[in-house]
Amino acid sequence: MSHKLTSLFALLALGATAQAMTLKKTITGGLSPKSVVHSGTGLFFAQNMMYSHTINVYDREYKLVKSIPDTVDLAAYGHSGFKGKYKGAPVEATFSHNGKYAWISQYQMYGAGFNNPGHDKCSPAGKHDHSFVYRINTETLEIEKVIKVGSVPKFQAATPDSRYVLVSNWCTWDISVIDTAQNKTVRSIYVGRFPRGLAVTADSKKAYVAVMGSMDIAILDLETFQLSWLKNMGRSPRHLNLSPDDRYLYVTFNGEGMVGKIDTETGKVVSKIATGSQPRSMILSDDGKFMYVVNYKSDTVSKVDTATMKVIQTVNVNHHPIGITYDAATKQVWVACYTGSLMVFQD
Repeated sequence: MSHKLTSLFALLALGATAQAMTLKKTITGGLSPKSVVHSGTGLFFAQNMMYSHTINVYDREYKLVKSIPDTVDLAAYGHSGFKGKYKGAPVEATFSHNGKYAWISQYQMYGAGFNNPGHDKCSPAGKHDHSFVYRINTETLEIEKVIKVGSVPKFQAATPDSRYVLVSNWCTWDISVIDTAQNKTVRSIYVGRFPRGLAVTADSKKAYVAVMGSMDIAILDLETFQLSWLKNMGRSPRHLNLSPDDRYLYVTFNGEGMVGKIDTETGKVVSKIATGSQPRSMILSDDGKFMYVVNYKSDTVSKVDTATMKVIQTVNVNHHPIGITYDAATKQVWVACYTGSLMVFQD
């Protein structure tokens, strides 16, 4: 039986509880999106990584509201050691809980004084250039703050109370803790080789960190800043989502090509499933009943029932889907395809 038919039968078996995803819109032009993230208030930020040097902002009508250049005068933002204009390389975004601010990580900076950029195979011993996170006001769509973090910042997560923004730094193997009141990094916490995915509990007291160069997930206490661990969960954990009640942690395991479900109370893996080749990012529906996973090499997106951990639908998308976000108000899924498009599905 074909994979498509299997998905169809699984969907039918769920009856009225699930709806099939249908393509609503494909957006192209001026795009090389590494990620797409919804503000929660109707704006969608697509980070064009890394040579386009822009962040494209869209509204719910799929219109381009603004293309924000990543060029900044670092000295004007308080970094007096740098003179002139610098370009960045947008990677990922996160939003404060009310959608007021977007925080955009820059893989590296381009300009005088940045001579040793990080890369995908690096370590703290390489002493690579540190980079920055931009804070953008979602009303003015202007860059308001530029905060220094570690080397090759990738994923970020704002705590629900908006007190901190956490940044995983690929090459310095640490987590930068940005105090949003001070707009500066107040702590750097070493977690090990290649940290990436982040997920914060609803009470803002704890963060999970996927340490991709290992089989482990770190648990960071956001009150004491001490670490504990979920050990031997699976090879190369990449992306994390928490269920709305924080009971389950969902993980893409890059080294296994699997998606896992972990019980946070027991610290045990409940199940692992295959969704496609190279599952990368994922997002949950607002009620936590469904998970949407981009399969980078398969050029597909899988819809998963989180209760059963069964794939109930797989849709074809453009080449190299890599980012995904969900709009609870419209029940639409936005998919970033690295090769130059955003695809919006109605669910």
